Amino acid sequence: MQFTVEFFRIRQGDDAHAVLDRISQDLATLEDAKVRAQSLFETLDMPQTPDGVRILDEAGTEVFIWKPGDH
Repeated sequence: MQFTVEFFRIRQGDDAHAVLDRISQDLATLEDAKVRAQSLFETLDMPQTPDGVRILDEAGTEVFIWKPGDH
């Protein structure tokens, strides 16, 4: 299944989200996509440090969102 992983920043004051990077991943399950997204969050070199990550399915529907400190 094709998933899109988006890394975002949250602007203080109005809670607006800005996408820093977007990566497509072909993975078997959503659980696999969650593991990959959190791993990339820690290792991907981006100009800014992201505040969180979200995963979209093949239809572009948000299926997961995570920020450090979430369980």
